[in-house]
Amino acid sequence: MAKLNAAARKKISSKNFAGPDRSYPIEDESHARNALARSSGKAIAPRIRAAVHRKYPDMGKKSWLG
Repeated sequence: MAKLNAAARKKISSKNFAGPDRSYPIEDESHARNALARSSGKAIAPRIRAAVHRKYPDMGKKSWLG
């Protein structure tokens, strides 16, 4: 995951953030995974999870063989 600086963060569209006030960027899969991990156990976790799963529907789903 690339570290975001202030200039790069400002260039990201608002729809690519999962939290309030442009928090939890989810512009790529690595940032989306990070948002899920960082929000775990917080009151905002369901909102973050929903935003990530809207953008990446298969993220977090396990594939079962058999």
